[in-house]
Parts: sequence; C-alpha cells; structure tokens
Amino acid sequence: MSPALSSPSFSPWLGLAIALLIITLYLGSWIACLQLDIALVPGWLILLLMAFRTFCHTGLFITAHDAIHGTVFPPRRWINDGIGAIAMALYALFLYPVMREKHLEHHAHPATAADPDYYSNAEGNPALWYGQFLADYLRGTQGWVVLVGMTIVFQGLHFFGQVPFSNLLLFWVIPNVISSMQLFFIGIYLPHCEPPQGHQNAHRATTIHLPVFWSLLACYHFGYHWEHHEYPHVPLYYLPAYHHFPPS
Repeated sequence: MSPALSSPSFSPWLGLAIALLIITLYLGSWIACLQLDIALVPGWLILLLMAFRTFCHTGLFITAHDAIHGTVFPPRRWINDGIGAIAMALYALFLYPVMREKHLEHHAHPATAADPDYYSNAEGNPALWYGQFLADYLRGTQGWVVLVGMTIVFQGLHFFGQVPFSNLLLFWVIPNVISSMQLFFIGIYLPHCEPPQGHQNAHRATTIHLPVFWSLLACYHFGYHWEHHEYPHVPLYYLPAYHHFPPS
C-alpha cells in the first residue's frame, strides 16, 4: 500500500458541504414535487423527477452511512452524528444508533454468520436476501417507529396537507422503495454474494468496476465496495481515487 493511501487527505468541509447539499436537494425536490399538478406534467418529466427523487433519497442514506464512519465532519463528532441522524430520519425514520451498530457489525464480520446483512440461505436468491434484509431492519423498536411513523406522516400529508395520493406515491413512496433496492443490490448483494471461485480477500467483498460517472449514478460509488471495506474512513465521494488500487 502506498503512503498516500494509508494517510488520506480530504477537506472535512467538503464532506459537510456535500451532506448539506444532498439534504437540501432532497427536501427542496420533495416539497416541489408534492405540490405539482401531475395532470399538467408530461410523462417523461414525471419519470425524470422520480429518478432524481430516487437519487436524492439514496444520497440521504449514503450521507448517514458516511456519518457512521465519521467522515461527514470529522472535527466535530456531534455535528457528524447529528447530520447522520437527520439524514437517516429523512430517509425512512430509521434510528441512527441502531443503523450504526448494525453497519459496524457488518464491517467487523462481512459475509459471515455474524454479519447482520448476510444470509447464507439466500446465496443466489436476491429476492429472498432482500426480503430477509428488510425484515431484520424492521424488527423491534425501529420497526414500529418506521412503520407507524411513516404511516402517520403519509396520512397527515394526504388528509391534512391536501397532498394528492398520486404525488406521495410517485415522488416519495416509489423512490424510497427503489432506493432501498439500489442500496441493497449495489452495496450488499452484488459485492458480498460469494463468487464461483470463492471469496478472494479478507473483506469477502468484490468491486463493481464502473467508470466514475456511472459509479456515481449507480449508488454514489458504493459499488467500489472492496475499496470501502479496505478504507472505511475514506468518504465514498473520495473512493474513485482508490479504485485504481485493487486488491492483490
């Protein structure tokens, strides 16, 4: 490993700016889209807005993910974790401490029985793996907070805020579901599903080799997954610089 890789240098203010930009884009597009009269909007623009909303939604989770690793704003942990908690709540009312504990367990025991994101009985069956993944993250207190809380917000916006059901479905619910699938397939299933030749490194992870632009669109560089496990304290926006150094 080169010295540059062992001692990454990136501005903490850049991480903070990116996090605040993603949160602002998410909230701004959410408010604007919920107010649209979709009867006056062409179908191609609705699809484009749904894609953008999905991208923003995924960005919230990625922001919270980087906060878990302390890379949103390293100088002040309370700011870093505060932004992570806000992003996780906006994503789907997930509880940041619960998600942080699970994700750090994943890094400690990737693709093993102790990994909360891995299910050996679902190898080769992405639908079963995805279902078990969702079920585990909706257990206990967090499950009640998400299911009851999201229902209250949805019904409140619809009945008291007079937001059309179609707008809520097209610009909030569906992007949320697509985002969860995107994060699952790019960040869990594809990198950690055991290849035919078996896992070739200690992280039991592979990398999705995409050009930088497409990697960003696919899932904010989450597909550079071996790199993320090898350098967990490097923010995801910085991973393209590490993608040139694959495992030996």
